[in-house]
Amino acid sequence: MERKLIIKILVSYPVVVYAFLFLPAGSFRFWEAWIYIVALSVPMVLTLFYLVRNDPGLLERRLRLKEKEEVQKKIVRFFRVPFILGFLTPGLDYRFNWSEVPTVLVIMANVMVFLGYLWVYFVFRENSYTSRIVETEKGQQVITTGPYAVVRHPMYLGMIIMFIFTPVALGSWWALFPFGLVPLILMLRIYDEERVLLRDLPGYKDYCRKTRYRLIPGIW
Repeated sequence: MERKLIIKILVSYPVVVYAFLFLPAGSFRFWEAWIYIVALSVPMVLTLFYLVRNDPGLLERRLRLKEKEEVQKKIVRFFRVPFILGFLTPGLDYRFNWSEVPTVLVIMANVMVFLGYLWVYFVFRENSYTSRIVETEKGQQVITTGPYAVVRHPMYLGMIIMFIFTPVALGSWWALFPFGLVPLILMLRIYDEERVLLRDLPGYKDYCRKTRYRLIPGIW
């Protein structure tokens, strides 16, 4: 499975990048996209090889796509709209020159995208049960250390950092509109996910009392 997965990613990743970034841009001179690809690829490859070598169980969990909870199914369907629009807009923005984002901001935003993904990597190292879908498993325990000592949903925090800075990293002010919906959608997902965790994961209620904030320290 590991070999097939790596081959699948190596084959599909360039196709996805072309379809979402370079095809709308109509040019491979979309330099912001090249920097963004590097900012994503480095931590992505690091994470992939870590999981293949050290935590194949988590890798298998990350491959599950079919949600079991009805509310989560609706949230996932709704999430697809801003996700697709968010990644198509920068290419169109480049083609039609809608935005002028200073180079220094593009670079800084790519650094934040890199750091957001790196944060997710450390979440994976701490918690082997970070499935892509909302579920609990037999033997699963509440994780209270590392990033989980800061907020209850650190992976979503990393994702928000990545998505919020992605439009600027790709040189598009207009892409801020669809990507701006991502934090709101993830908040809805967290509300329902905590309902499932409180119901099915022993010790989660006590963890919520100890770690007050769901997503942003000192705020929520």
